[in-house]
Amino acid sequence: MPTSPMAIQPAAPTPSIFKKKASSVMPTAASYLSAVSEADARSRAHGGTPSSTPALSLSSSVTVSSEDTVLNETGFDFNDVLTYPSVPPNSEQVFSTVHSEFGHCANEKYRFTSQHRAGTQYKNYEEQDPPYYILVTTYLSYLMVICLGHLRDFIGKRLRPSVYKHLMVQDGYAPLNSDFDSFYTRRLKTRIDDCFSHPVTGVPGRTIMLLDRYSTDYNMTMLPTGTRTRALNISSYNYLGFAQARGACADAVEESVARYGVSACGTRLEGGMLDLHLHAESLVARFVGMESSLISSMGFATNSTIIPALVGKGSLVISDEYNHASIRFGVRLSGANVRTFKHNDMQALEALLREVISQGQPKTHRPWKKILLIVEGLYSMEGTMVNLPVIMELKKKYKFYLFVDEAHSIGAIGPRGRGVSDYFGINPRSVDILMGTFTKSFGAAGGYVAGNKDLVDSIRMYGHTGTYAEAMAPPIVTQVIASMASIMGISVPTEKSNSPALSLIRSDTAPVTAEDSECQYPGKVPSSALPPWMLPSPSMIDGSDGRMRLRRLAFNARYLNRGLRKLGFITYGGVDSPVVPLLLFNPGKMAVFSRMMRTRAIPIVVVVVGYPATPLVTSRVRFCLSASHTKEDVDTVLMACDEVGDLLNLKQGDGERWPLEQIIERAVELVNMPEA
Repeated sequence: MPTSPMAIQPAAPTPSIFKKKASSVMPTAASYLSAVSEADARSRAHGGTPSSTPALSLSSSVTVSSEDTVLNETGFDFNDVLTYPSVPPNSEQVFSTVHSEFGHCANEKYRFTSQHRAGTQYKNYEEQDPPYYILVTTYLSYLMVICLGHLRDFIGKRLRPSVYKHLMVQDGYAPLNSDFDSFYTRRLKTRIDDCFSHPVTGVPGRTIMLLDRYSTDYNMTMLPTGTRTRALNISSYNYLGFAQARGACADAVEESVARYGVSACGTRLEGGMLDLHLHAESLVARFVGMESSLISSMGFATNSTIIPALVGKGSLVISDEYNHASIRFGVRLSGANVRTFKHNDMQALEALLREVISQGQPKTHRPWKKILLIVEGLYSMEGTMVNLPVIMELKKKYKFYLFVDEAHSIGAIGPRGRGVSDYFGINPRSVDILMGTFTKSFGAAGGYVAGNKDLVDSIRMYGHTGTYAEAMAPPIVTQVIASMASIMGISVPTEKSNSPALSLIRSDTAPVTAEDSECQYPGKVPSSALPPWMLPSPSMIDGSDGRMRLRRLAFNARYLNRGLRKLGFITYGGVDSPVVPLLLFNPGKMAVFSRMMRTRAIPIVVVVVGYPATPLVTSRVRFCLSASHTKEDVDTVLMACDEVGDLLNLKQGDGERWPLEQIIERAVELVNMPEA
């Protein structure tokens, strides 16, 4: 293998490896692998086996040896490469990704299976209220900012009218913006605009690259500094860590680009679909346990275009009050009547069902043509999961249709990663319509809807997605196929396989297991369901890669959820949710929390959310866990939250508290504790 000359990377001058230097030239795959081999060979002289990715800072418990880092080629970006600890990986650990994209961990203790315990009643964390002085000061802070904003507008319009031209009538033209409607944006959101829409580059994996910026006009405009900062990424929906630039999925995508190009061109089927799309639809249906499926190029459009094909005038949609905007938009387009119920309140839902069934349609009181209940599997703003077992009991009793949006739950929860049905051990075919997206767990784009064949054929005929939308680009479809196959595993009879990789698995592993049959989920995907040119890796074939990711995500989610609770924070959601909302309440704390996390020695990127995305007094920071994070990464987040929480007086939660050191030391015990 030809290699390029390498030079040893000098030791970093600062404790953090996150500070980024600009670089645009990437090395060849051959030089990268050569560098990894050379570093590995040198490191093996020290002996031993690491348990996980090295810590992000030289001050951490795991020391990063500058002598043992991947080496540098001219133009190579130091901080985008795999950095080995002083103790090297052994021959059983073959890393195909860099640590900045996916944190490798060989410690089997840091694993958990996401599954509801049968025979127990499901419940999310009870939402706690903060002390009254927190609520009072929160309202007062909004009042103060609003009063100051109106005062500044009053004075500014008279002293600096040119600044307010867009709010006033000019030469007979109406103003560009409504003065009243844009007040919140101008006077509240703009104050903390540096916390939103931060430009990034590269892979949103375990770490992310921020393009640094600053403002000279109070956040009205942002100017780039020309520098970059690598930060720990706790803000992306990359639940299973499949958003990678290297690895088996990336190799499959690269091959599809060579075969099909980067856009949906060279079509061979009607509607802009390739044979690749048919493989994807078949695989999606198999993955979610349904008879048929339809894929769409946009997740938002999946909901907003298929709901009008399901219901119309004379039908009733019952919607959870916290359902996503795409669902609300689709219901409005359908023309159906809509009623909402309190979030995840099953008693309120049953009371509403009794009312609408007994009263019928407005004015005429005729029976509804159709009643469709729409819920989400996992609510991304609350971190709560739908109480599916109770809903299934209500479905049997009241005979309505059920639509479950699994945008955030598919691939993220359940022992097999098949969403809320898998998590609760419910036959997915007892749900009428399953919808989901590929943008979260699968590292791709677009969405799907799955159900029985007649239903999907009807949606394909009458839904706007199939008629007006473009087909998904081949590389995106390939990413979906490869990531799903990694979770399911692949069965190939040895005698029919010409691939060295596929020949590593015996054909006797192909049958569906008893456990899979019990929950109506097919076993491994047959090779005939995949594109013939796709050559999966051994870890994809046996499904070990997907199982590892699912179990690591479950561990990280439970660890952060319970760790924050033990520190005294108020959090929402279920213990197995990969989305962990931490309540900040006061809007001023949103900006301070985000900036303090981003400017630490090890920068941490978080998402802060406030009104109108949340109720007025429940501003929050929303952590998004990933299988790419190591236990040490979650430790880093807990340490940062512990320090910032003390400074901002955020620890207002009830219950038993543990010191930070005890939480980190007893992490495995904390994760495996049964529910109270």
